[in-house]
Amino acid sequence: MTLTLSENTTVILERRYLRKNKAGEIIETPEEMFRRVARTVASADALFDEKAGVDKTEEDFYRLLSGFRFLPNSPTLMNAGRRLGQLAACFVLPIEDSMESIFETLKYTAMIHKSGGGTGFSFSRIRPKNDVVLSTAGISSGPLSFMTVFDMATETVKQGGTRRGANMGILRVDHPDIESFIDCKINFDRLNNFNISVALTDKFMEALERGDDYELINSRTGLAVKRISASEVFDRIINSAWNSGEPGVIFIDRINKDNPTPLLGDIESTNPCGEQPLLPYESCTLGSINLSRMVNKGAVDFKRLKRTVHMAVHFLDNVIEINRYPLAQIEKMSKGNRKIGLGVMGFADMLIQLAVPYDSDEAVRHAEKVMAFIQDESKAASAQLGKKRGNFPNYKGSIYDNPRTPFMRNATTTTIAPTGTISLIAETSSGIEPIFAVAHARHVLDGKTLTQIHPLFFKTARNQGFYSDSLYDEITRSGSVQSIAAIPEPIRRIFVTSHDIPVQWHIRIQAAFQKYTDNAVSKTINFPNSARREDIKEAYVTAYQSGCKGVTIYRYGSRDKQVLNIGRDGKESSQIVPRPRPERTRGLTQRISTGCGNLYVTVNYDEQGTCEVFAQMGKTGGCASSQIEAAGRLTSLALRSGVKPDAIIKQLIGIRCPSPSWQNGKMVLSCPDAIAQVLKNLTDSDFTDAGTMAGICPECGDKLSHEEGCLVCHSCGFSKCS
Repeated sequence: MTLTLSENTTVILERRYLRKNKAGEIIETPEEMFRRVARTVASADALFDEKAGVDKTEEDFYRLLSGFRFLPNSPTLMNAGRRLGQLAACFVLPIEDSMESIFETLKYTAMIHKSGGGTGFSFSRIRPKNDVVLSTAGISSGPLSFMTVFDMATETVKQGGTRRGANMGILRVDHPDIESFIDCKINFDRLNNFNISVALTDKFMEALERGDDYELINSRTGLAVKRISASEVFDRIINSAWNSGEPGVIFIDRINKDNPTPLLGDIESTNPCGEQPLLPYESCTLGSINLSRMVNKGAVDFKRLKRTVHMAVHFLDNVIEINRYPLAQIEKMSKGNRKIGLGVMGFADMLIQLAVPYDSDEAVRHAEKVMAFIQDESKAASAQLGKKRGNFPNYKGSIYDNPRTPFMRNATTTTIAPTGTISLIAETSSGIEPIFAVAHARHVLDGKTLTQIHPLFFKTARNQGFYSDSLYDEITRSGSVQSIAAIPEPIRRIFVTSHDIPVQWHIRIQAAFQKYTDNAVSKTINFPNSARREDIKEAYVTAYQSGCKGVTIYRYGSRDKQVLNIGRDGKESSQIVPRPRPERTRGLTQRISTGCGNLYVTVNYDEQGTCEVFAQMGKTGGCASSQIEAAGRLTSLALRSGVKPDAIIKQLIGIRCPSPSWQNGKMVLSCPDAIAQVLKNLTDSDFTDAGTMAGICPECGDKLSHEEGCLVCHSCGFSKCS
């Protein structure tokens, strides 16, 4: 059977998932990829029953995947049936208060990142800065210094050419270094391989409500060192989140209230996007049901959804069994609890098919009804597997250890995880997020820009007779339809985008899904640029009161390179000011032949993107040398002011001088043309990690979107968290 795939899906699969030979040539079709995954995962059945119908299971799994009714996390699609065989997306590792523990965990982190996984840590057990070190009579450097070590190690592994490593760093709100932790990413100049979250306790939230102080506890001694204002610390969190989107917060006591295996210890950390609380050495086994494929004749098809849930639970339990874990400790803990996280994608597209606005009470009811059904059926499916295959080994003493649930295969069954890339493959909306845009420009890999319109909107507009080319152009300019009078109001109500929706509805939808989810919910609460700090504070408190287990917010434009400055009249202006040259950069130098001699062009970048270009010519001087220096200085100034490299290349490339030259079969027209050619080549190939913190996709140059607690690109499928 040949699958009919869109160009976008085909490009993403070819770029990221299909097998390639040593020459980088694709040697697998999408059908063969899905068959490879289905066959490999189905093979686990034979481990439990030699007479199991593995061929039938393979066919069921193949239809499940190729029909885009369900997709597992990216590592499973990439690695099932291949040499690496590491199928989990993320892990949590312990960090104790000793050099031995810290650097042992650092080694394990590098091994996990090398295998393609992400890692979460709590740094709360590390003694505070300036505390005593008994063994040396010295003083401690504190958790932030060790976070920096982990960040640098992650960067080093990334430079080795593997998939990007992602980290979550968590610190309890009662740690003495909490104020420094809150502010550590406010300027985007450090810890850029980390998402950070503050673990808020119930005691802290109660003190906040009363307007009281609360205690900071020395993690080494367990003793209180001082009391500080809960309101001031909370305001500090809000201010940093308003400026940069970080830190997020997790409600750690609520998470532990739902810990299914409390005898094994407390949960202290989550995976990099915050939706999967895990014990030390546990891993994520995640997958998502495509709700947009669960609608039939204007209603949710619960029979189809039930079949899909049971098959997906079977699939994910098999993944635990066949996964090649990077560490023996991780295999033992993961197989001991057998946690799976079945979630959803396409929720917004489902609502559109049901003609239900995202920001409505009816949408909240649908969220609760669908997720309650998935929760119940996933538990039923896990119980059936438990009866056939045995309960998870740590069942004794778990929350299921009672006569009502004598069988349970998996300690957890549900998680709402990010679906950035897999939802693009399935051509549906991300997770439980609203639609990204009704129409938007998409940068494809050959440098062309295509404009995509939401297929359900296109179909509706055609059927109702209000579609036109001018309407298409108008929607593309903003991505939203809310201000376009030519579109009927009921249609505008249904096709709302993430920035059209009031904040309270983002929180209500998140809380509705959290109500019926074992683990947590990955979602970004989107704010307009004009949002006040008080608005963000209200959202955090509302999320806590609504039963959410964590909050991630993003104020539109807060991470853009364009800096708002205070003008002489005391008002904010949008004058572009170049950011300072970083103290440390990375880069490459290329020699290129020109008519005047060999030109040596150096292009440097930091975590915010390409930031510097300078060029020198061997023996020239005078006017030529000064012009080359001027071109480099102005190019560097433009880059640090947020101008995209492509825009600079477009201005410089093709400038001619009287003495053109040739290099590698290509004409070099002048020194500025040479600089442009080098900048283009290096930007296209070598600087794939540059710019993500500035909101620019490092692979296609499109703008990144803040969704599901992560940075994702709707053009090419890039995700910073994978």
